[in-house]
Amino acid sequence: MKWASVRQLCAAWVFALLLGSFCQEASAAPTTLSTLGAAAGDRTAELPKRLQGVGVTEHLDQRLPLELTFHDETGRAVRLQDYFRGDVPVVVTLNYSNCPMLCSLVLTGFAEGLKSVDWQLGKDYRVVTVSLDPTETQARAFGSHKRYLKQYGRGGTEATNGWHFLTGSEEHIRALARAIGFSYNYNEARKEYVHPASVALATPSGHIARYLYGIDYPAKTLSLALVEASQGKIGSTLDHLVLYCFHYDASEGRYAPVARNIMKVGGAGTVLGLGAFLGLMWRSERKRKPRAE
Repeated sequence: MKWASVRQLCAAWVFALLLGSFCQEASAAPTTLSTLGAAAGDRTAELPKRLQGVGVTEHLDQRLPLELTFHDETGRAVRLQDYFRGDVPVVVTLNYSNCPMLCSLVLTGFAEGLKSVDWQLGKDYRVVTVSLDPTETQARAFGSHKRYLKQYGRGGTEATNGWHFLTGSEEHIRALARAIGFSYNYNEARKEYVHPASVALATPSGHIARYLYGIDYPAKTLSLALVEASQGKIGSTLDHLVLYCFHYDASEGRYAPVARNIMKVGGAGTVLGLGAFLGLMWRSERKRKPRAE
Protein backbone atom coordinates (compact mmCIF):
# COMPACT_ATOMS: atom_id res chain seq x y z
CA MET A 1 0.00 0.00 0.00
CA LYS A 2 1.40 3.40 -0.97
CA TRP A 3 2.02 6.03 1.68
CA ALA A 4 -0.28 8.45 -0.20
CA SER A 5 -3.13 5.98 0.11
CA VAL A 6 -2.42 5.46 3.80
CA ARG A 7 -2.48 9.18 4.40
CA GLN A 8 -5.80 9.50 2.55
CA LEU A 9 -7.38 6.71 4.58
CA CYS A 10 -6.11 8.14 7.84
CA ALA A 11 -7.37 11.58 6.86
CA ALA A 12 -10.82 10.10 6.20
CA TRP A 13 -10.74 8.42 9.60
CA VAL A 14 -9.78 11.63 11.38
CA PHE A 15 -12.43 13.59 9.48
CA ALA A 16 -15.13 11.09 10.46
CA LEU A 17 -14.14 11.30 14.11
CA LEU A 18 -14.05 15.11 14.04
CA LEU A 19 -17.41 15.22 12.29
CA GLY A 20 -18.90 12.94 14.91
CA SER A 21 -17.57 15.17 17.67
CA PHE A 22 -18.94 18.29 16.00
CA CYS A 23 -22.35 16.72 15.47
CA GLN A 24 -22.54 15.67 19.11
CA GLU A 25 -21.87 19.26 20.16
CA ALA A 26 -24.46 20.57 17.71
CA SER A 27 -27.10 18.15 18.94
CA ALA A 28 -26.49 19.33 22.50
CA ALA A 29 -27.27 22.96 21.59
CA PRO A 30 -30.37 24.46 23.24
CA THR A 31 -33.57 24.36 21.17
CA THR A 32 -34.56 27.97 21.80
CA LEU A 33 -36.36 28.45 18.48
CA SER A 34 -38.34 25.26 18.98
CA THR A 35 -39.43 26.41 22.44
CA LEU A 36 -40.45 29.79 21.09
CA GLY A 37 -42.38 28.14 18.25
CA ALA A 38 -44.32 25.99 20.71
CA ALA A 39 -45.12 29.03 22.83
CA ALA A 40 -46.36 30.88 19.75
CA GLY A 41 -48.61 27.95 18.85
CA ASP A 42 -50.33 28.21 22.23
CA ARG A 43 -51.37 31.77 21.38
CA THR A 44 -52.90 31.02 17.96
CA ALA A 45 -56.38 31.94 19.16
CA GLU A 46 -55.08 35.38 20.18
CA LEU A 47 -53.86 36.30 16.69
CA PRO A 48 -55.47 39.29 14.97
CA LYS A 49 -58.04 38.38 12.33
CA ARG A 50 -55.73 39.26 9.43
CA LEU A 51 -53.01 36.93 10.75
CA GLN A 52 -55.28 33.93 11.16
CA GLY A 53 -54.69 31.43 8.38
CA VAL A 54 -51.45 33.11 7.32
CA GLY A 55 -48.54 30.67 7.16
CA VAL A 56 -46.95 27.85 5.21
CA THR A 57 -48.22 24.29 4.79
CA GLU A 58 -45.33 22.31 3.40
CA HIS A 59 -46.03 20.43 0.18
CA LEU A 60 -42.76 18.57 -0.11
CA ASP A 61 -42.22 16.71 -3.38
CA GLN A 62 -45.25 18.37 -4.99
CA ARG A 63 -44.65 19.58 -8.53
CA LEU A 64 -45.11 23.28 -9.12
CA PRO A 65 -47.62 24.40 -11.80
CA LEU A 66 -44.94 25.23 -14.35
CA GLU A 67 -47.51 26.11 -17.02
CA LEU A 68 -48.42 29.37 -15.20
CA THR A 69 -47.66 32.54 -17.14
CA PHE A 70 -46.19 35.81 -15.87
CA HIS A 71 -44.18 38.82 -17.06
CA ASP A 72 -40.55 39.29 -16.06
CA GLU A 73 -38.87 42.54 -14.96
CA THR A 74 -38.36 43.59 -18.58
CA GLY A 75 -42.04 43.11 -19.46
CA ARG A 76 -41.41 39.90 -21.42
CA ALA A 77 -44.13 37.23 -21.23
CA VAL A 78 -42.75 34.07 -19.60
CA ARG A 79 -43.86 30.73 -18.21
CA LEU A 80 -42.64 29.36 -14.91
CA GLN A 81 -41.35 26.45 -16.98
CA ASP A 82 -38.78 28.77 -18.58
CA TYR A 83 -36.74 28.72 -15.37
CA PHE A 84 -36.92 24.96 -14.84
CA ARG A 85 -34.74 23.46 -17.55
CA GLY A 86 -33.87 20.25 -15.75
CA ASP A 87 -30.30 21.33 -14.99
CA VAL A 88 -30.17 23.30 -11.71
CA PRO A 89 -32.38 23.90 -8.63
CA VAL A 90 -34.60 26.97 -8.46
CA VAL A 91 -35.48 29.03 -5.37
CA VAL A 92 -39.00 30.48 -5.49
CA THR A 93 -39.99 33.42 -3.28
CA LEU A 94 -43.34 35.21 -2.97
CA ASN A 95 -42.90 38.88 -2.13
CA TYR A 96 -43.90 42.27 -3.54
CA SER A 97 -42.10 45.56 -4.14
CA ASN A 98 -44.50 47.83 -2.20
CA CYS A 99 -44.22 45.76 0.98
CA PRO A 100 -43.49 48.24 3.81
CA MET A 101 -41.04 46.00 5.69
CA LEU A 102 -41.11 42.19 5.71
CA CYS A 103 -40.37 41.54 2.03
CA SER A 104 -37.31 43.78 2.07
CA LEU A 105 -36.07 42.06 5.22
CA VAL A 106 -36.56 38.60 3.68
CA LEU A 107 -34.93 39.45 0.33
CA THR A 108 -32.10 41.40 1.97
CA GLY A 109 -31.30 38.50 4.31
CA PHE A 110 -31.58 36.08 1.41
CA ALA A 111 -29.25 38.10 -0.87
CA GLU A 112 -26.74 38.50 1.95
CA GLY A 113 -26.73 34.75 2.56
CA LEU A 114 -26.22 33.99 -1.13
CA LYS A 115 -23.10 36.17 -1.17
CA SER A 116 -21.17 33.54 0.77
CA VAL A 117 -22.54 30.48 -1.02
CA ASP A 118 -19.84 28.82 -3.13
CA TRP A 119 -22.00 28.34 -6.21
CA GLN A 120 -22.77 31.02 -8.76
CA LEU A 121 -26.25 32.46 -9.18
CA GLY A 122 -27.41 31.88 -12.74
CA LYS A 123 -24.97 29.05 -13.35
CA ASP A 124 -25.50 26.61 -10.48
CA TYR A 125 -28.99 27.70 -9.35
CA ARG A 126 -31.69 30.24 -10.20
CA VAL A 127 -34.03 32.43 -8.17
CA VAL A 128 -37.57 33.45 -9.14
CA THR A 129 -39.39 36.09 -7.09
CA VAL A 130 -43.11 36.34 -7.88
CA SER A 131 -44.99 39.44 -6.72
CA LEU A 132 -48.01 38.88 -4.49
CA ASP A 133 -49.51 42.12 -5.82
CA PRO A 134 -51.29 41.70 -9.19
CA THR A 135 -51.19 45.49 -9.68
CA GLU A 136 -47.39 45.69 -9.41
CA THR A 137 -45.89 47.32 -12.47
CA GLN A 138 -43.03 46.12 -14.61
CA ALA A 139 -41.08 49.25 -13.56
CA ARG A 140 -41.32 48.31 -9.87
CA ALA A 141 -40.27 44.75 -10.63
CA PHE A 142 -37.31 46.07 -12.63
CA GLY A 143 -36.30 48.29 -9.69
CA SER A 144 -36.38 45.34 -7.28
CA HIS A 145 -34.37 43.23 -9.71
CA LYS A 146 -31.69 45.90 -9.89
CA ARG A 147 -31.67 46.50 -6.12
CA TYR A 148 -31.19 42.93 -4.95
CA LEU A 149 -28.71 41.97 -7.66
CA LYS A 150 -26.63 44.97 -6.60
CA GLN A 151 -26.78 43.73 -3.03
CA TYR A 152 -25.77 40.23 -4.13
CA GLY A 153 -22.86 41.83 -5.97
CA ARG A 154 -21.49 38.77 -7.78
CA GLY A 155 -21.51 37.27 -11.25
CA GLY A 156 -22.33 40.14 -13.60
CA THR A 157 -24.50 39.10 -16.57
CA GLU A 158 -24.75 35.50 -15.36
CA ALA A 159 -26.34 36.63 -12.09
CA THR A 160 -28.58 39.13 -13.91
CA ASN A 161 -30.03 36.26 -15.92
CA GLY A 162 -30.23 34.05 -12.85
CA TRP A 163 -32.64 36.03 -10.63
CA HIS A 164 -35.95 37.22 -12.07
CA PHE A 165 -38.81 39.27 -10.61
CA LEU A 166 -42.18 38.29 -12.05
CA THR A 167 -45.59 39.96 -12.06
CA GLY A 168 -48.85 38.34 -13.02
CA SER A 169 -52.59 37.97 -12.62
CA GLU A 170 -54.32 37.34 -9.29
CA GLU A 171 -55.39 33.92 -10.56
CA HIS A 172 -51.89 32.73 -11.39
CA ILE A 173 -50.30 34.22 -8.28
CA ARG A 174 -52.87 32.45 -6.10
CA ALA A 175 -52.38 29.19 -8.00
CA LEU A 176 -48.63 29.26 -7.38
CA ALA A 177 -49.11 30.18 -3.72
CA ARG A 178 -51.55 27.29 -3.23
CA ALA A 179 -49.13 24.83 -4.82
CA ILE A 180 -46.34 25.98 -2.51
CA GLY A 181 -48.65 26.04 0.52
CA PHE A 182 -48.09 29.76 1.04
CA SER A 183 -51.17 31.35 2.66
CA TYR A 184 -51.60 35.12 2.85
CA ASN A 185 -54.28 37.79 3.34
CA TYR A 186 -54.85 41.35 2.17
CA ASN A 187 -55.45 44.24 4.55
CA GLU A 188 -57.79 46.58 2.66
CA ALA A 189 -57.47 49.39 5.20
CA ARG A 190 -53.67 49.51 4.99
CA LYS A 191 -53.42 48.33 1.36
CA GLU A 192 -50.90 45.69 2.43
CA TYR A 193 -50.46 41.95 2.12
CA VAL A 194 -50.09 39.94 5.31
CA HIS A 195 -47.84 37.00 4.55
CA PRO A 196 -45.23 34.65 6.09
CA ALA A 197 -41.45 34.95 5.70
CA SER A 198 -40.21 31.95 3.76
CA VAL A 199 -38.65 30.72 0.52
CA ALA A 200 -39.11 27.40 -1.26
CA LEU A 201 -36.38 25.42 -3.02
CA ALA A 202 -37.38 23.26 -5.96
CA THR A 203 -35.58 20.51 -7.82
CA PRO A 204 -34.52 20.98 -11.46
CA SER A 205 -37.73 19.19 -12.48
CA GLY A 206 -39.91 21.59 -10.45
CA HIS A 207 -40.70 19.51 -7.34
CA ILE A 208 -40.57 21.22 -3.95
CA ALA A 209 -37.55 19.95 -2.01
CA ARG A 210 -37.15 22.27 0.97
CA TYR A 211 -38.60 25.31 2.76
CA LEU A 212 -36.51 27.89 4.61
CA TYR A 213 -38.02 30.40 7.01
CA GLY A 214 -37.36 33.78 8.55
CA ILE A 215 -35.38 36.86 7.54
CA ASP A 216 -31.90 35.44 8.12
CA TYR A 217 -30.50 32.86 5.70
CA PRO A 218 -27.04 31.65 6.76
CA ALA A 219 -24.78 30.58 3.90
CA LYS A 220 -24.29 27.07 5.36
CA THR A 221 -28.04 26.48 5.52
CA LEU A 222 -28.52 27.78 1.98
CA SER A 223 -25.64 25.64 0.71
CA LEU A 224 -27.00 22.42 2.20
CA ALA A 225 -30.51 23.23 0.96
CA LEU A 226 -29.22 23.85 -2.57
CA VAL A 227 -27.22 20.60 -2.53
CA GLU A 228 -30.36 18.76 -1.41
CA ALA A 229 -32.57 20.43 -4.04
CA SER A 230 -30.02 19.88 -6.81
CA GLN A 231 -30.36 16.10 -6.46
CA GLY A 232 -26.61 15.67 -6.77
CA LYS A 233 -26.09 18.14 -9.61
CA ILE A 234 -24.06 20.57 -7.47
CA GLY A 235 -21.85 20.15 -4.41
CA SER A 236 -18.69 18.25 -3.61
CA THR A 237 -18.38 14.79 -2.08
CA LEU A 238 -17.84 16.46 1.28
CA ASP A 239 -21.06 18.49 0.85
CA HIS A 240 -23.05 15.33 0.22
CA LEU A 241 -21.40 13.58 3.18
CA VAL A 242 -22.32 16.44 5.50
CA LEU A 243 -25.87 16.45 4.14
CA TYR A 244 -26.04 12.71 4.86
CA CYS A 245 -25.32 13.47 8.52
CA PHE A 246 -27.80 16.34 8.82
CA HIS A 247 -31.50 16.86 8.20
CA TYR A 248 -33.39 20.14 8.07
CA ASP A 249 -35.28 20.91 11.27
CA ALA A 250 -37.91 23.56 10.50
CA SER A 251 -38.51 24.25 14.19
CA GLU A 252 -34.83 25.09 14.58
CA GLY A 253 -34.42 26.83 11.24
CA ARG A 254 -31.24 24.89 10.51
CA TYR A 255 -29.84 21.49 9.55
CA ALA A 256 -29.62 19.35 12.67
CA PRO A 257 -27.43 16.25 13.09
CA VAL A 258 -28.84 12.74 12.62
CA ALA A 259 -27.31 10.41 15.21
CA ARG A 260 -27.78 7.18 13.22
CA ASN A 261 -26.06 8.53 10.12
CA ILE A 262 -23.25 10.05 12.18
CA MET A 263 -22.62 6.65 13.73
CA LYS A 264 -22.51 5.07 10.26
CA VAL A 265 -19.98 7.61 9.01
CA GLY A 266 -17.91 7.28 12.18
CA GLY A 267 -18.00 3.51 11.94
CA ALA A 268 -16.94 3.56 8.30
CA GLY A 269 -14.12 5.95 9.15
CA THR A 270 -12.95 3.66 11.93
CA VAL A 271 -12.94 0.64 9.61
CA LEU A 272 -10.97 2.56 6.98
CA GLY A 273 -8.48 3.79 9.53
CA LEU A 274 -8.01 0.34 11.04
CA GLY A 275 -7.62 -1.17 7.57
CA ALA A 276 -4.97 1.41 6.68
CA PHE A 277 -3.09 0.72 9.90
CA LEU A 278 -3.14 -3.07 9.41
CA GLY A 279 -2.06 -2.67 5.79
CA LEU A 280 0.87 -0.52 6.84
CA MET A 281 1.91 -3.05 9.50
CA TRP A 282 1.66 -5.91 7.00
CA ARG A 283 3.83 -4.08 4.49
CA SER A 284 6.44 -3.25 7.13
CA GLU A 285 6.52 -6.87 8.25
CA ARG A 286 7.12 -8.08 4.70
CA LYS A 287 10.02 -5.68 4.28
CA ARG A 288 11.67 -7.01 7.44
CA LYS A 289 11.54 -10.66 6.28
CA PRO A 290 14.66 -11.79 4.35
CA ARG A 291 14.03 -12.71 0.76
CA ALA A 292 14.28 -16.39 -0.15
CA GLU A 293 17.41 -17.35 -2.10
